[in-house]
Amino acid sequence: MVQVDATDNEHNTSRIWGGRFAAGPDAVLEAINASIDFDQRLWPQDIRGSIAHASMLARAGILNEEDLRAIIGGLEAIAQDLSKGEFAFSRALEDIHMNIEARLAQDIGEAAGRLHTARSRNDQVATDLRLWVRDRIDEQTALLTHLMGLLLKRAEEHVDTVMPGFTHLQTAMPVTFGHHLLAYLEMFSRDRARMRDARDRLNECPLGAAALAGTSFPIDRDYTAELLGFDAPMRNSLDAVSDRDFALEYISAASITGIHCSRLAEEMVLWSSSGFDFIRLSDHFTTGSSIMPQKKNPDAAELVRAKLGRIAGHFQGLMMVMKGLPLAYSKDMQEDKEAVFDAADSLELMLRAMAGMIGDMQANPDAMARAAAHGHSTATELADWLVRDLGLPFREAHHVTGSLVKMADEQQCQLADLTLADMQRIHPNIHAKVYDVLPVQEAIKARNSYGGTAPERVLEMIQWWKEELA
Repeated sequence: MVQVDATDNEHNTSRIWGGRFAAGPDAVLEAINASIDFDQRLWPQDIRGSIAHASMLARAGILNEEDLRAIIGGLEAIAQDLSKGEFAFSRALEDIHMNIEARLAQDIGEAAGRLHTARSRNDQVATDLRLWVRDRIDEQTALLTHLMGLLLKRAEEHVDTVMPGFTHLQTAMPVTFGHHLLAYLEMFSRDRARMRDARDRLNECPLGAAALAGTSFPIDRDYTAELLGFDAPMRNSLDAVSDRDFALEYISAASITGIHCSRLAEEMVLWSSSGFDFIRLSDHFTTGSSIMPQKKNPDAAELVRAKLGRIAGHFQGLMMVMKGLPLAYSKDMQEDKEAVFDAADSLELMLRAMAGMIGDMQANPDAMARAAAHGHSTATELADWLVRDLGLPFREAHHVTGSLVKMADEQQCQLADLTLADMQRIHPNIHAKVYDVLPVQEAIKARNSYGGTAPERVLEMIQWWKEELA
């Protein structure tokens, strides 16, 4: 665990920026101003950015090779301590940037003071956070791809597994479980595309914009951008230090991804309940009750459902931080990090939990089939048959079918259990062929339009996704 020293350190503070000040900050200011408690996790990006900046300064002739070697060696040694949790942070030094710079000065002396040439904390933090968000997008894009692969695998196992499809959580039409799982694969594919799109847009480098207006030193911003893997430097120095669109866009994409995780989690809560019994969740992702021995609670799914509230809340909160800020940088922007960090952590947990549950769950096809056979799930197929075979206008066919459903409810049976005579009381032209379309399996096979639930169409989509994910 890293250590944060909360004691006042006026000497270190004034050494960094205190030339203008005669006294140190009030304890309350220090408490509200310091971000080291949370922004210390930016250290890998800060080290990378500083090494790239120093390398560029040396290439431009602003920094000599001896100082460059000392700076890079010092930063690499600091990185080793940070990675091992052996770096003592000071809250008096406010943030990760000043903590590292102060330690570098302690380790290598005067050369450390040259590192900040042609750079401000404004463009430094903007660069660090962009790098951090980019790294998280890369990791979460991989998690989404993994989750999509698991959904595809389970869908292929259940191409023919019948279940009721719902609207308004009322039985609507029969579908296959494979088709249902592929719907979530489609959602997560859009989430992955949004993440990739956000990454493309954020991949411009703020470093070199300095405080807000650029610098008089002959720097090479293209080279810095190249070293850090950015596509190009940002074109406007004011925008470079004040933009947090990339953070908002990431949390927005994370929120939509979280919505899809939450919807699937809610279905898993329903499906695993005794009222549905469509799936069984493993012991790895369920818990027991402190008082009811029979309980097996879908806690992982419930917590996935709840985590969305944190992510969506951070999106709203960061919008409120940014909404009234004039150009360029304002300290308000320090509030971006906790929002981004917590949103990213929450989304990662959600994606890992979803992948675990999808990978472990066991389907109960018998329970699904029983549910699909009830609730008059083939009523629409009956209406379509009346249109095709009897030539009725659809609205009339809808009315006739509704009357047959009412009759079946009165007799406490399913549509297929009505006698032909009963049906002919509603419409005299109904004939025995009607029973061919009432079985659930036949209704599913009939839904063979592109994107439909017919097993042949589901298999086509599975093959398409195999090629896409490969």
